[in-house]
Amino acid sequence: MELFQFSIFLILLSIFLFFLPYNAHAQSPFLINCGSSNNVTTTAGQTFVGDEKTNTVRLSGHGSKTDTDSNQPEALYQTARVFKKTASYDFDISQFETYFVRLHFCAFDSSLADAKFNVSASGHMLLTDFSPAGKTDANCTRNSTEFILKITDVKFRIYFVPSHSSSIAFVNAIEIFPTSSNITEDTGPRVTPAGSLGDDGGQKSKVLETIYRINVGDIEVEASSSSLWRSWMPDDQYLINKGDAENAPAKIDSVNYASGPGQATIDDAPPEVYGTAKIPKKSLSMVNNLTWKFNVSKGKQYFVRVHFYDIISPASSPYNFSLYMYSNFNQVIDPLEIAAADHPFYKDYLVEPDDLGYLNISVGPNNVSVDKKYLFLNGLEIMQVLNETAIEPRIDGSPSHLALVASLVASAVAILIVLAAVAFWYQQKKKRQKSKEVSEWVPMYGAFSSHNRISDGTSSHASTFQNLQLGLKIPFVEIRQITNNFAENLIIGEGGFGKVYKGTLRSGLKVAVKRGSPDHGQGMSEFQTEIMILSSIRHRHLVSLIGYCYENGEMILVYEYMEKGTLRYHLYESENISASSAKGMLSWKQRLEICIGAAKGLQYLHTGTNKGIIHRDVKSTNILLDENYVAKVADFGLSRSGYLEETHVSISDVKGTLGYLDPEYIICLQLTEKSDVYAFGVVLFEVLCARAVIDQSLPKEQISLPDWATACLEEGQIEKIIDPLIANEIEPNSLKQFCETAEKCLKKDASERPPMSDVCWSLEYTLQLQKAAAEGVLLDDTTTDVSLNMPLPAVHRFPSQNISDFDLELSYTGTGEVFSQLTYDDATGR
Repeated sequence: MELFQFSIFLILLSIFLFFLPYNAHAQSPFLINCGSSNNVTTTAGQTFVGDEKTNTVRLSGHGSKTDTDSNQPEALYQTARVFKKTASYDFDISQFETYFVRLHFCAFDSSLADAKFNVSASGHMLLTDFSPAGKTDANCTRNSTEFILKITDVKFRIYFVPSHSSSIAFVNAIEIFPTSSNITEDTGPRVTPAGSLGDDGGQKSKVLETIYRINVGDIEVEASSSSLWRSWMPDDQYLINKGDAENAPAKIDSVNYASGPGQATIDDAPPEVYGTAKIPKKSLSMVNNLTWKFNVSKGKQYFVRVHFYDIISPASSPYNFSLYMYSNFNQVIDPLEIAAADHPFYKDYLVEPDDLGYLNISVGPNNVSVDKKYLFLNGLEIMQVLNETAIEPRIDGSPSHLALVASLVASAVAILIVLAAVAFWYQQKKKRQKSKEVSEWVPMYGAFSSHNRISDGTSSHASTFQNLQLGLKIPFVEIRQITNNFAENLIIGEGGFGKVYKGTLRSGLKVAVKRGSPDHGQGMSEFQTEIMILSSIRHRHLVSLIGYCYENGEMILVYEYMEKGTLRYHLYESENISASSAKGMLSWKQRLEICIGAAKGLQYLHTGTNKGIIHRDVKSTNILLDENYVAKVADFGLSRSGYLEETHVSISDVKGTLGYLDPEYIICLQLTEKSDVYAFGVVLFEVLCARAVIDQSLPKEQISLPDWATACLEEGQIEKIIDPLIANEIEPNSLKQFCETAEKCLKKDASERPPMSDVCWSLEYTLQLQKAAAEGVLLDDTTTDVSLNMPLPAVHRFPSQNISDFDLELSYTGTGEVFSQLTYDDATGR
């Protein structure tokens, strides 16, 4: 026992020693030369350490390689780290503060020029489908992207994720270094082309991407002149009416920094910026505004920092002037307002571009100034606010470099393992034996078997699949034949599991072939779940599994072919695919019938099986339509069963799709069938509004469809967001009933959401209200509120637990003859 306690002491001591130096010293910059074991010193005086040489940075994920081109003039761009799969650089951060992160890209050969990838860090997307520029001559075009963000985790990771299986990601160099500047704090006004919307309340911008860094005074500032290695570009190319302005006499050596609120430090801008400026041309009799114009992206927000230092007026009595943005916003710039006139200062703004994608910034005289020629501008920074979040990608493999701490604790861990192995050997042996006795999942003719063990006793996935002669198993050679060896022209979709191909079996049956790919995020677990779920259930409104294949590491699922594709395609995606858009083909009646079909499929999952199944990824791309526009729920890779046996299913992580995730599920990590109900409520609003669930291009309050739709409902303005293609055909009472249904599905408290059976009933009633209006039939209920919980008169519901789990196919005739009879006879009181 004493030896065991000593081992524990060694481990705790090692951990303490590991963290001690990080708490005692300031964070040093990370300067990484990627794909190399050599150090490189740049002309700015920075020394980049080869990523194969340092122990302070770790590379996680297998499949990376190096690429070199010694012909490039700068050594920093002669090597690159190339990733075929998701990988990350891992950094140990000792202080939580604002950091500059710079990524360097130089596509020096054709393979790198074809790269297309995503980059994320700290839960934020930095680059999406990024393709660095290729060579313009013998030398490659250098792409340097800079981001400013607050790091609040000791393990900071930058992920590189190829956009698709045939693409790659790469990086030449990485810089990470702290700054004392409060550049991520939006403390200034929020400015739009219509004017100011008031102070932004000190909100954190989280992540900023530098777009422009301008030295007004037409002098280029090299990175070596800045304490943070930031270069500043001359302003003349952005200046409108250059004849109205001239450069002020430079006073670089006389810049007097201070440290008060709003006052600038050398980290904010170097003396070369504050010591130069643009002023009105002295020879002009009338002073005009000096205006700079910048191209930006519409629909985005920009953090703008404007730098001032009065190097032209008498120090004893500086004059004030006005700063303008667009034509409806101006602010008086008074050096004495911030501090003494002989100190540089800056102003911050959160700006939204105009509809043309321009951002105009001007300085000009105001009515207060005695001498209207005293106006100036020293520098400008324009940074895009990045709001897109990123789920941490899954990385296959382990870090290729071991942390320095490993050598410190290795001996202690070894001692502990030996002692623990002796103490728990017998118990672990019993657990292994017990696990072997548990029935393996075996998809056999739509059922499970606990007696189909592999003859040699192995538990490997390969043996499990290759030795079973199952009715659902399809040989890989046949899969290749029906997809023409996975021809690109047969691809009909791509999802979290992999690409989907159209094929035709020898029987003439059209099928959809989903081929697993490890770089798409889903793998063996989702593959097994899909087969387990679909081989044990059958329903008119659930996509049928035709077969599967597991050979040579290939994971392939074969489904019935759904001719009309996804619901989302017909709502709003098709307009981006071809000029002959299918958008608008779905009438309001068709949309209701599709919603009813999908709801019936989910209701069967929840109550029509022995244990109950939670789909867990309900969304408009997982609702497919056959040639007759009959809806079927698909994609069961994330599904969980057994909720009927428990009040909820506890999970360790959140899975699903952003925008559809149940808020209670995210917070409590407790999964119930009501999570599907919430997601289905989002789908209902998609059907009504025909827009994306998350649209970052819209104003902040409209980005989230469920939030925006709920707000419009509360304000009685739902007509603002209805798809204009169907707005005129919706009967008001049908619309009211539909919106009530969707709104109740989206209740924050899961206990207040209706079960799917009530959702089905309410949607059926919604359809009947629509039909009644079209046929001139007056229903008594059309003048009263309709509740989801209103009972069905004279209806005998079948107990869900009595429905067979196998080979079940419910009869269905459009909206249902039985329900139609109920609505027109019983619901009207006749």
